[in-house]
Amino acid sequence: MAQAQVATNTEINLDHMKMANAIRILALDAIKAANSGHTGMPMGMADIATVLYSKFLKFDPKNPRWMNRDRLIISNGHGSMLPYSLSYLTGNEKITLDELKNFRQLGSHTPGHPEVDFDAAIETTTGPLGQGISNAVGFAIAEEILNAKHGDDLNHFTYCFLGDGCLMEGVSSEASSLAGHLRLNKLIAFYDDNNVTIDGTIDLTFTEDVQKRYEAYGWDVQEIDGHDPKAIESAIIHAQKSDKPSFIACKTKIGYGCPTLESQPKAHGAITGDDEISGVRANLDWPHAPFEIPNDILTMWRSLGTSAPADTKDFSIDLSSLEGVIKDLKKSFADEKPSKATRQMSGACLEKIVPALGCMVGGSADLTGSNNTKVSASKFVGKGDFHGNYINYGVREHGMAAIMNGMTLHGGIIPYAGTFMQFADYSRPSIRLAALMEQRVIHVLTHDSIGLGEDGPTHQPVEHMSALRAIPNLYVYRPCDGIETAECWELALQKEDAPSILALTRQGVPTLRDYDDVNKSSLGAYILEECEGDDPEVTIFASGSEVQLAMEAAEQLGGGVRVVSVPCMERFWEQDGDYIQSLICNNSIKVAVEAGVRQSWDRFIGGHGIFIGMDGFGASAPADQLFEHFGITTNAIVEAVKKRQK
Repeated sequence: MAQAQVATNTEINLDHMKMANAIRILALDAIKAANSGHTGMPMGMADIATVLYSKFLKFDPKNPRWMNRDRLIISNGHGSMLPYSLSYLTGNEKITLDELKNFRQLGSHTPGHPEVDFDAAIETTTGPLGQGISNAVGFAIAEEILNAKHGDDLNHFTYCFLGDGCLMEGVSSEASSLAGHLRLNKLIAFYDDNNVTIDGTIDLTFTEDVQKRYEAYGWDVQEIDGHDPKAIESAIIHAQKSDKPSFIACKTKIGYGCPTLESQPKAHGAITGDDEISGVRANLDWPHAPFEIPNDILTMWRSLGTSAPADTKDFSIDLSSLEGVIKDLKKSFADEKPSKATRQMSGACLEKIVPALGCMVGGSADLTGSNNTKVSASKFVGKGDFHGNYINYGVREHGMAAIMNGMTLHGGIIPYAGTFMQFADYSRPSIRLAALMEQRVIHVLTHDSIGLGEDGPTHQPVEHMSALRAIPNLYVYRPCDGIETAECWELALQKEDAPSILALTRQGVPTLRDYDDVNKSSLGAYILEECEGDDPEVTIFASGSEVQLAMEAAEQLGGGVRVVSVPCMERFWEQDGDYIQSLICNNSIKVAVEAGVRQSWDRFIGGHGIFIGMDGFGASAPADQLFEHFGITTNAIVEAVKKRQK
């Protein structure tokens, strides 16, 4: 482990101090104006940021979307005034001085925690601690894969700032462990080692040896004085030459420059006291008015950066071949009429989609054979070898989801990966953030109900469909057969501004659809079997494996029954009002069938409609016995309807 000597004050470059203090003062002024925020981190990490920007970071302030830029991820996102200050100081056109003055205010581009905004040089949404460093691993993986394919057209570093809270959250452990395993040597993390959390000094809760932990992960580890610019510079030079990811423990003082709060837990939050702020200005020799940056200092900051080459390679994603692939798949499934699990049909779709697109990177949380996410065109990404398109994430569901967020944010890649639907609980925070960030990430969640059988209730998702449907801007697809599965893959891939879930069965299901040029799943819900006459006596809504039961029940009940397949509720509620009303606003007896809880179905059937599904946890038994035991059967649908008809 490399150790750096602590510099004396006389060794500190005065220009550096002026530039770093500009960050500190802007953070102080903006938080004072908002009367809320987190002052301590920007003040403590200002020296690191100044060295990074002035000596190393490759960026173009006039072209913040330059694909070959270095990425800086702020994992300790409560310190959002650090990146906002940096954007303003370096001349980013979106983050003006007025935006800093409107910090945390409605409609500003400077929210309380950083929200992804490439034009403002904000690479990802952070705040839930541990997410940023985990996203950074995804950024670094994407860079390595694209670099292996395109060479120096894509060749950059990924830097990350993180704090004690990020290291305590479990997701950072998952992602950092994989980063060390893969030897992501262009990933450099700066640990704000300030000995403080909100509740007090770090010895209250966090006494592990963080540096040894990261050494055990396979990272290169250094320790430096985080306020010594020479030590910071030397550490970055060393890290850039390493053949491992780098972890630089930077000993810092939270609230640097504060007369009474420096290095104190209270410095974590908003420093707004007039006496304290006056003391900071005196300590930092800053006699200027709030939000005033002297021209000589602003000129130094505005001189940084470089101009992106005019001939920068286009890494945009091309889906032009997708429509033809999906039509061929649908024709094949319609002709062959397979009775297979939708997880298998998804695998068959990926066999054709992955080689056709060339931009997809798949994976699984140690369930590759069960999720059917690896295809013949898949090649493993291994230690230091990134000439591949498939990642073994190991049993790291949350880390996997956060890493995929980073991969899609980087650009040039569509990530997809699988696990059992039950374990969406472990990855849900990152799924939610993908929805918040409007990012295309595809989660293949197999074994989607009690139909997985003998593994029992610990592995049987019953509330998960409704829980996932509750997340805004998340599209949850539960196809009933291979044809719907192909359509749902098409929709998930085409949706650039939202993540998608493919909820897939373990058990076999029949092919219920015939070939149709139209992607009927795009409607979210559609009539699969029409009733006789103008108006249905009974409307049965169902998704996934239970659509088969609805079709069988309709046949037994007679010609007055309409069957509506509901592969994606979110898409259905986006349709025009007339279409929605045509399916749900009639006087028919309404039934919903899904091997999960009722919660998300009442908008279809109303509070008094018939629900055939689960109202508790599952059990351990073969799938067919479970459906019979819990009353999710054709006969149960028929009997419930007949009882209502009396």
